[in-house]
Amino acid sequence: MSSPTAVLFDAPGPKARRRHAVLTALGAVLVALTLWVVLRKMSEAQQLQSTMWTPFLHGEAWREYLLPGLWGTVKAAGISIVLAGIFGLLFGVGRLSAVAPVRWVSGVVVEFFRAVPVLIMMIFAFNVYVFNAVFPSTLNPLAAVVTGLTLYNGSVLAELVRSGVHSLPTGQSEAGLSIGLTPGQVLRSIQLPQALTAMLPALIGQMVVILKDSALGYQITYLDLLNWSKTLGSNYANTVPAYIVAAVLFIVINFSLTVLARRVEQWLSSRGSGIESTAALETTVIGATVTVVPHGHVADEREPR
Repeated sequence: MSSPTAVLFDAPGPKARRRHAVLTALGAVLVALTLWVVLRKMSEAQQLQSTMWTPFLHGEAWREYLLPGLWGTVKAAGISIVLAGIFGLLFGVGRLSAVAPVRWVSGVVVEFFRAVPVLIMMIFAFNVYVFNAVFPSTLNPLAAVVTGLTLYNGSVLAELVRSGVHSLPTGQSEAGLSIGLTPGQVLRSIQLPQALTAMLPALIGQMVVILKDSALGYQITYLDLLNWSKTLGSNYANTVPAYIVAAVLFIVINFSLTVLARRVEQWLSSRGSGIESTAALETTVIGATVTVVPHGHVADEREPR
């Protein structure tokens, strides 16, 4: 039996293999040349000296700069993830509502905040909070960062919810309606649980975006990892190493979230979860227990009268 890859692509012939080898070698040379140029420039700027990296071997650099910055990043991202999840669920369900005004308003809100850049929303929210004294001055940067991240990523999550429900087989809703459920009950009891389960890897992947975008708070003086790294570099005169360490920390955290998303996806696959193999959902309707299976078939188990 041929593999899916063989069905989509022909096996490369001798000329194609030679061409691939040449392109691979050329790419490796370009990468090596770029790395050499970067290291040479850093050496000329005296950024590769051991004295530039020794501050990271002491506790003060971590205790006074990096760990507070890391906490600021995690705090802003954590609050934004929770609020964006609530925002996305509410407006995602709103876009699926049978009530036309609710559906239109939810669609306008979601499409608007998806189109506005996150940084613009952060700057706008920061100025609104400062000039109207909505929060204490120490909380204004955090509130603005959370506002921008929540509105943008919540809109993305709302679209994930909508697309996840629409990707379900039509038999799911037809089965629910045929046993007397309202469209709202079908959405809440049958469609949403399956859609959210299938979308878990994408939802976790969106957490990576939120964590990365929290660095935009640098522009409104929010004390995150990027801002504290700049302060550390100014204090020890090692700006480039400080940014490199900050980048490594971002990579470690984001890679951990990516691994988590992959593990969740594998776990769901092993359990047979997802759109095609979600566990059956049971709904009790007027004395009858109805089991709705993934492909939209309905098993009606009448209770004895």
